[in-house]
Amino acid sequence: MRLVFMGYQTWGHRVLDALLTAGHEIPLVITHPTSDHAYETIWNDSVAGLAAGHGIPVLERRYANDEEVAELLRELGPDLLVSSDWRTWVAPRIYGLAKHGAINIHDALLPRYGGFAPLNWALINGEREVGVTVHFMNESFDLGDIVLQRRVPVEDGDTVTDLFHKTVELFAPMTLEAIELIDSGRTDWTKQDPAKATFFHKRSAEDSRIFWTWPAEDIVNLVRAQADPYPNAFAHFGDERIRVLSASVSKLRLGGTPGRVFRPEGDGVAVVCGPAARSGAEHGVVLKRIRTDDDREHRAVDFFRAMGGYLTSHPHR
Repeated sequence: MRLVFMGYQTWGHRVLDALLTAGHEIPLVITHPTSDHAYETIWNDSVAGLAAGHGIPVLERRYANDEEVAELLRELGPDLLVSSDWRTWVAPRIYGLAKHGAINIHDALLPRYGGFAPLNWALINGEREVGVTVHFMNESFDLGDIVLQRRVPVEDGDTVTDLFHKTVELFAPMTLEAIELIDSGRTDWTKQDPAKATFFHKRSAEDSRIFWTWPAEDIVNLVRAQADPYPNAFAHFGDERIRVLSASVSKLRLGGTPGRVFRPEGDGVAVVCGPAARSGAEHGVVLKRIRTDDDREHRAVDFFRAMGGYLTSHPHR
């Protein structure tokens, strides 16, 4: 097939490499400019570099809805646009210039978790499975007909990094399979139900803040969802910010004020948490490893040498 590829970061790099290896004709690659956003510097294999290495013209755009892009597509006459980690909405007047329109590969089980950082949000919400969806673009973001979908179980203890590695492996083979199905003339795709759709925004530093009034399981899920190399979940101990690298739910119900550093437990330190902590109805959260802002890692039992004091969501003023 004659394809125009639109993509970014490692997800885009994996798909473009697979398309080239499979022998598809790719006369143009469109990618985003380099970004210093925390979530766009982690899995950042260069799409532009891969394309340039194969002598493919590269166009950099934040949005790809301008007349120059439209004119190039008219000239090139692609059969299909293929998008992987393209992070902005594409107008119908653009993808409509390809014979079969455009497909996008998204690391979520659409129609849920459209938008940004789907694996992080899914872990935060305690989902027991994630996945990858190949879908057509339409006038709505991440709501076009589904070509293929694969499910990936979330195992106990999986971090967002584990889920990245499990799901990114599906991007290339699913894209190639989807292109074959489209090229075969098949048209019986699965409609998405907009009423079941959920959309999530980009994550920022504020989204990693720990609130000790949350249940222990929610705090543990946030820690797992912000595992290295992502920006870690964090709180404050006095004026010092600490990032939590690993945690678990306490075996004990701990009563008192949320955030109280209570007692050693196993290989960590148990902290009071939860909306009903004052009644003693909530399990605590056990902090195991932390990192301070000097980038040093500590066992929680070494950092919190004496019990007492309070972890807070914001520094003391």
